[in-house]
Amino acid sequence: MKLAVADYPLSEKRADLIRTRTGKALSEITVAALKSGAATMDDLRITRDSLLLQAEIAEAAGRPRLGANFRRAADMVDVPQDFLLQAYELLRPGRAKNKAQLLDTARVFRETYKAERVAAFLEEAAEVYERRGLFQFRY
Repeated sequence: MKLAVADYPLSEKRADLIRTRTGKALSEITVAALKSGAATMDDLRITRDSLLLQAEIAEAAGRPRLGANFRRAADMVDVPQDFLLQAYELLRPGRAKNKAQLLDTARVFRETYKAERVAAFLEEAAEVYERRGLFQFRY
């Protein structure tokens, strides 16, 4: 099935496609379900599949870069937050010590978390940072 711009917003137009991390339908996520414990915080977190659906709609709307961002985000939903923050910190100019540090982080994304798009992004950043001299300054 191919999504179109008319399917946006998914929660209103195609709620049937949305499932929580625990497999619940979007219609099952209510205040009463949260109060009773039938729905949990895991049910409120975004899923890889939902982000990929959003990417499809963005691309159908002629916004390929937004679609690519959603696809990278989909790669990151199962990556621990502390590791994401470490990687984010390394991407700030002058924070990574060298190219190898970014490439090692890319390898972990690829091999441990199967986050191919994020790994490729970090590899590209390593090349650009090297060309522009954006690694940690040595005093």
